[in-house]
Amino acid sequence: MAPGPFIQIPSDLKPAGLNGPEQLAIERRKASFDVGQMTEYLYGKEYLERQAQLVELLSKDPALDKSGLNYMGRVEKFRAALKKDKRLAVLAREHNWDSNTIAHAEKLCDLPGPFGLHKSMFLTTLERMGTPEQQEAFLEPARRFDIIGCYAQTELGHGSNVQFLETTATYDEEAKEYEIHSPSLTASKWWIGGLGRSATHAIVMAQLVLKGKSYGPHPFVVPIRDPKTREMLPGCTIGDIGPKQGYQTTDNGFLLLDHVRVPHFNQLAKFAKVDLDTAVYVPPQNAALTYGTLTWVRANIVQDARTILMRSATVAIRYCSIRRQFADRDAPVFSASGKKVESQVLDYTMVQARIFPVLAKAFAFHYTALYMFQLYQENVSLIDNKDLSLLAETHASSSGLKALTTIEAAEAIETCRRACGGHGFSLASGLSSLYNDYLPNVTWEGDSYMLSQQTSRYLLKTMRSLYKDLEGPPKSFTVDYMRSYLRDPNAKATIEFSGDLMDPIFFIKAFGHRAAWLVKETLELRDGPAKRSWNSLLIELYKCSKAHSQALIVYNFSMAILKDEALNSRPALRTVMQHLLLLYCAHTMHEEGAEFMSSGYITPKQYSLLSAKIQEAMHSIRPQAVSLVDSFAIPDWLLNSDLGSSKGDVYERLFEHAVRDPLNSTKWNVDIDSDVLDMDGTLPQSKL
Repeated sequence: MAPGPFIQIPSDLKPAGLNGPEQLAIERRKASFDVGQMTEYLYGKEYLERQAQLVELLSKDPALDKSGLNYMGRVEKFRAALKKDKRLAVLAREHNWDSNTIAHAEKLCDLPGPFGLHKSMFLTTLERMGTPEQQEAFLEPARRFDIIGCYAQTELGHGSNVQFLETTATYDEEAKEYEIHSPSLTASKWWIGGLGRSATHAIVMAQLVLKGKSYGPHPFVVPIRDPKTREMLPGCTIGDIGPKQGYQTTDNGFLLLDHVRVPHFNQLAKFAKVDLDTAVYVPPQNAALTYGTLTWVRANIVQDARTILMRSATVAIRYCSIRRQFADRDAPVFSASGKKVESQVLDYTMVQARIFPVLAKAFAFHYTALYMFQLYQENVSLIDNKDLSLLAETHASSSGLKALTTIEAAEAIETCRRACGGHGFSLASGLSSLYNDYLPNVTWEGDSYMLSQQTSRYLLKTMRSLYKDLEGPPKSFTVDYMRSYLRDPNAKATIEFSGDLMDPIFFIKAFGHRAAWLVKETLELRDGPAKRSWNSLLIELYKCSKAHSQALIVYNFSMAILKDEALNSRPALRTVMQHLLLLYCAHTMHEEGAEFMSSGYITPKQYSLLSAKIQEAMHSIRPQAVSLVDSFAIPDWLLNSDLGSSKGDVYERLFEHAVRDPLNSTKWNVDIDSDVLDMDGTLPQSKL
């Protein structure tokens, strides 16, 4: 519960001019489509019904109250997050929630907590990499929260470079045990969510050592705390790593292991195993299978980036439609009394140019998130049948999209915060805390700049295979656009007029051509006479991954316009969606124009058509903007923003937020000759 209020504001004072709720009502009447239809199209009835039920239940639960979070210090926030995680676990048990409902409830609470990695990486790794016997021993008690787990991969000295992890797991043939050991300070597990003060078990990624030979990182289940006494087990040194820029509610921790022994059984052995008696190593069918959990996590990260864009755009667009600044200098509007009326901030094209691309990108990411999960599930099904044909494509796509979407989502939050002016800097906006808590996504589960190399490595390999046999490689998204390019590397766009840009096929071809051209150019530098080193090509490799990922996003968005019957059966939805597609594609192409022109696919004259088309798309989107963010169906309880509230009472909420700050509860002594600071005694604490 929020503290205060400590100051009373005269109740008869109201905001000047048209109030926020009235302004939002006017904006909503401008829409050319039905918001409910758009929302149902995006999510489906089942999702929306579940969300409504969860919001009704969760928002009224005292243990899940969010109103005091902005006034809390770190320890208070951790207590609130632990209370939240424990309460959600109890509710899940009481209501027999399935995994989708549990995940949905977690996202609505929007408070990273000590059980976060337990419910994601720990459970998923056991599900995907454990044998049936191991799942019975570890997964079942983990699902009951009898044990709390974390996923300990990152070390103090190594993050993205998993192959060089220092922690060792040496097999003792006589004892039939693994000795897990941190041989140096930099071998300490570090940044591990839930490890600092909560976890009882860790899935430790360690170098498997057999008869003196290392076989690379493998996962081991290691007990680290007594579940009852909470004491560290012998050989384990554990703690929280300290304050961070964000994620203050999670106990990211460190772990040093001093010759800790675990049974042979504790090496997760679905894909790779060690013979109990002979210590013979049985490798996985494909080494990349070991990282299946990361692929699942990255698919979720792409979906989360979509939601981040939706939330950011919702706050900025609602607030900028209410906020008014300056009168139009060329076409001023006057009130009935003859006074100049200030313009809505959302009417300024410079504001639209910043936040409308975020809005369009949210829809673009939506379709690619759907694609990513379909691809992942299809890949999992094939792997279960020992078919690895989709593994490389899935890994490359998930890596590239994770890199692109997290970078752009983080940038979008800050873009929207700045568009909100000074009030965007307040925690009341909901954007500052969102930015700080989202920012780790750019780095964890593979640094987004380093991770793109995995995508580029696959792209170069695919291009090489097509050079050898153009018709040989099986059909896939990557193979298709590369094969099309190699058949006609001098292909040219046929657009002549701005109206030609309404064709999604043009953008599909253009983005595919540019991506293939970049890969071809980079491959020539790598394999050609120059024989450039990998390090010297990192910038080019990043561009290849980015272009590939953007081509994939454009393709998925365009296919919805061209072939999605659920969309095409609703002309009003399709029309506004086509404007959003146009804005996303034209804006992205305009930003990356040098590469499109260098590839030879478009000319400078054709490029010049983009700017006017972007302006046209923004003009079309302007009257739809508030209703479009309404269609995202972000509950106020999740948004937690005084600027972006669906009601629109911005200024009243800002005052309510201010008067509850405990700083206002006391008188402060500014006498420089007195040691007394707080004249009224101890400040009140936020209630949990």
